[in-house]
Amino acid sequence: MTKQDSIALLSASGLTCIREERILFDELSFTINSGDIVQIEGPNGAGKTSLLRILAGLSRPYAGEVLYLDEAITRCRDEFNEDLLYLGHLAGVKSELTAEENLYFNLRVSGYDQFDARDILSNVNLTGFEDALAGHLSAGQHRRTALARLWHTNSRIWILDEPFTAIDKRGVAELEQLFLQHADNGGCVIVTTHQDMGIISEERLRKIRLEYRFV
Repeated sequence: MTKQDSIALLSASGLTCIREERILFDELSFTINSGDIVQIEGPNGAGKTSLLRILAGLSRPYAGEVLYLDEAITRCRDEFNEDLLYLGHLAGVKSELTAEENLYFNLRVSGYDQFDARDILSNVNLTGFEDALAGHLSAGQHRRTALARLWHTNSRIWILDEPFTAIDKRGVAELEQLFLQHADNGGCVIVTTHQDMGIISEERLRKIRLEYRFV
């Protein structure tokens, strides 16, 4: 897509976040357009996860607001949630369910009725593990089970906290290619990661850096 076609999907306006009487960030403002791939970077404790949770509407900022299509997400919660896919730092996989059952549960909760869970799991190299209990899977397989829903979603806004954790190089490259495809189709990706992007060029990747504050 071209810059002329892009629209402002998500905006931060004067965000301030305080945790345990420490200011993580304040007066933070930016706009994320369709077609953007944005990496939130900074040292541990700088507030990366806190920022993602605020952008996803899971936490409230001390000050400021998050806008979805130029409207505060607090005033359009249902529409925003339908257009959002959020994956936290933890995989969120239930150990007592199989890989297929976990994906089925997550997609049904998100409102999807027609899908082939096994076909979707094949996109994350879990063919042959569909019936394995998640409790018996490796950390990387846990993460891929959670990430599989990226291959079956209509949500334009992806907010992903450390999606590459426990994923091998091939899996990281496949995810980056999916990010590019999603952005080219009019979506946006907001991600934290300690790994360097291998496929996504510096020209294509926007970075928002948070610094650790000692006071």
